[in-house]
Amino acid sequence: MNSGQKGSGPKGSRRKKITLRPRRVDYPRKAPEHREEYAAEVSPLPVRSNPSTGSAVRSADREGEAYKTVGYVGLVLGIASLFIWPVILGPSAAVVGYYAYNKGRKTAGAWAIGLGIVATLSYFVMIPFAR
Repeated sequence: MNSGQKGSGPKGSRRKKITLRPRRVDYPRKAPEHREEYAAEVSPLPVRSNPSTGSAVRSADREGEAYKTVGYVGLVLGIASLFIWPVILGPSAAVVGYYAYNKGRKTAGAWAIGLGIVATLSYFVMIPFAR
């Protein structure tokens, strides 16, 4: 009467000994040969106490914010030129966008240039159909 289990017969009564691997511990490493530094890329930047350097950094931040505003102004002009005064606002958006692009605001400047050019050209293409 074999019930299908391995341990039911006279030879199957012996159990195989299972050896487990030692448990792995990643953190903290206790062995002296492991001296890795964890999360060095997310450490905070060093604090500088030099007041002249700090004011230069603050003025650079203000300039970056000013150019950011110029980029957004160009975008607003470009979007507005699609709906009103495309001959006036379109080239204005392109010029302001070019200025913002040259000052480092690449994405906003490029969009402002593109919208200004599209609005101006679409005006000249569509004007014959309006009269």
